[in-house]
Amino acid sequence: MIEFHLDAKSGVSPYLQLVQQVRHALRLGLLCEGDRLPTVKETVAQLAINPNTVLKAYRELEHEGLVAARPGVGTFVTKTLTDTSLAAHGPLRLELQRWLAKARRAGLDDESIEALFMTTFRTTAQEDIA
Repeated sequence: MIEFHLDAKSGVSPYLQLVQQVRHALRLGLLCEGDRLPTVKETVAQLAINPNTVLKAYRELEHEGLVAARPGVGTFVTKTLTDTSLAAHGPLRLELQRWLAKARRAGLDDESIEALFMTTFRTTAQEDIA
């Protein structure tokens, strides 16, 4: 089962953070069809957030066709986002872990690492479009 976390400094609304975390878990194969998401009550207790925030996130995921609510039972995954690239994740993850360790040894903190990654990611994406 997925365990949610919130980043108050991200600038992303809490409900959207939950949606993104479910999408990422579906894309990485961490959640599969039939898996149950934490109940609203469990998520509220874990994150100390308003139940309406969790409900909004689950409704968004339901609208996208990724989950379905079963009253009295829970909310279950109905579709995954994995594709044939899933097999490549393991080796790429190891490379990324090595790179992160190297960045930390070079003195970069988490925020600097994220800034460097996102800037490089965006620049590369724009070059691919051009």
